[in-house]
Amino acid sequence: MRLQVALRHRFAGFTLDLAFEAPAGITALFGRSGSGKTTVINAVAGLMRPDEGKVRLGEVTLTDTAAGVNLPPHRRRIGYVFQDARLFPHLTVRQNLLYGRWFAPGAKEGRAEATSLDRIVDLLGIAPLLARRPGALSGGERQRVAIGRAILSNPRLLLLDEPLAALDEARKAEILPYLERLRDELQLPILYVSHAMAEVARLADTMVLIEAGRLTAAGPTAEILSDPAAAQGLGLREAGALLTARVAAQEADGLTRLDSPAGPVWLPRVAAPEGTMLRIRILAQDVMLATTRPEGISALNILPATVRDIRQGDGPGALVRLDAGGAVILARVTRRSALTLGLTPGMPVFAVLKAVSVAQENVGGKG
Repeated sequence: MRLQVALRHRFAGFTLDLAFEAPAGITALFGRSGSGKTTVINAVAGLMRPDEGKVRLGEVTLTDTAAGVNLPPHRRRIGYVFQDARLFPHLTVRQNLLYGRWFAPGAKEGRAEATSLDRIVDLLGIAPLLARRPGALSGGERQRVAIGRAILSNPRLLLLDEPLAALDEARKAEILPYLERLRDELQLPILYVSHAMAEVARLADTMVLIEAGRLTAAGPTAEILSDPAAAQGLGLREAGALLTARVAAQEADGLTRLDSPAGPVWLPRVAAPEGTMLRIRILAQDVMLATTRPEGISALNILPATVRDIRQGDGPGALVRLDAGGAVILARVTRRSALTLGLTPGMPVFAVLKAVSVAQENVGGKG
């Protein structure tokens, strides 16, 4: 189911003016705080009526200001999860999960609903929590319950507004695998708002980059992340690329060997069985370049590649886009290094990556 959005809305000192399409899967709205991300999903949810615009989900028009169409939120069949879980403190987890069922259009009690509840409880790993009240849950547990409640309202679309922003790193690491399971198993269209690139890289199939109310890039996440032209909007420290790889072996010294189009890659132990497909985010600042295969160095990952293009920055740096067996890798080097190495498009090089430079948060299920 495809979501089509075209919005224009004027605020004091700020105008939101953008249009994009979100295909099935997770589409991430990414941008700095105040760029307009939450305004967009509030307009999709029907919580904000734009000055001008059109929102269409599949064959259903949700908003069309020119035609005078503006479905109220309760008729849009959209699930919304906020930064804070907003659970009912006097209800148990089970009662919170079923609350949306009671009020969803056409909802009925019965075996089908029970089966749906069981499936969501299993996917989110919350069976031990069903009898508890929200006050007895951790932040990550509360967010999983909030997501389950939204899904059980039988939505056509799920909106997640910075669902992990209020959690510490440990709780984020806890909940991300569950979001990956939902993405892979439910096939429910999700619009995901975040300014955390690690989340976007792990979860999103499609990415919409917003800056100051304007769309600066949109397309498959892997393409946006590996495009040097988008690096400024993403933040140079966040520039990098996604590499798809398969877990090939768990080795005795604590490393995991992955097979990728670029060649074998070793990382610190990844908790996944052999054969699992992963997506790995490799930051450009962690990649070194050599014109001949290095010897006598500690880095384990030395990948043959070809220079595709070089983008000079405004400062002393440059982003080099590489083709490594059909996979794209970005390297961030200084202009001086690019000049000293004589880097030019089509030139063969070696990309060097330390195994320990890839953080666990940058390794996730492929989807």
